[in-house]
Amino acid sequence: MSFIDEAYEGMPPWDIGRPQSVFVQLLETGRLRHNPILDVGCGTGENALFFAAKGFEVVGVDAAPRAIETARQKAKDRGLRATFLLHDALDLAALNRTFASVTDCGLFHTFDDGDRVRFADQVWRVLKPGGTYHMMCFSDREPGDWGGPRRVSRREIREAFRPPRFHVRSIEDSRFETRFHDGGGRAYLATVERS
Repeated sequence: MSFIDEAYEGMPPWDIGRPQSVFVQLLETGRLRHNPILDVGCGTGENALFFAAKGFEVVGVDAAPRAIETARQKAKDRGLRATFLLHDALDLAALNRTFASVTDCGLFHTFDDGDRVRFADQVWRVLKPGGTYHMMCFSDREPGDWGGPRRVSRREIREAFRPPRFHVRSIEDSRFETRFHDGGGRAYLATVERS
């Protein structure tokens, strides 16, 4: 059993029981508007289920069996159509389909340097040309010396998603809502387009 799957025996600190406000705003402002959506590292599915409730075709993938089981049950309980798959984010091409949008709420910052390169390649493979990847990760501006996920710099984001395959449209300061940060953890919200 992996550390991530063990975390879902209870309620992990990143599972806030609702979609992240940043992703709600992306949808409500029209920045996230293209179907279908792939939600990588979907956890228990709150972001994906929010998209589904708004009429989007959504596929959520996660490597934690307990998270996927919970996401499927939430979809059933809420009467929503969303597909949740137990799947490795470093092998997205094996899904054998493409998406107009890919969302990532807290996955990118879990990868080491080598896996970030692999992950970016996989995002490129499943995004349609002109498709958009919206990613929120912990920022190197987050203070403290607690363990947790690695903090990511703007430079690291740009290095992972570089031309000619990608165009980084924006990297904005944001807040990651968790159950252990009062005002939210400092984060970056990146919008990246597949060239």
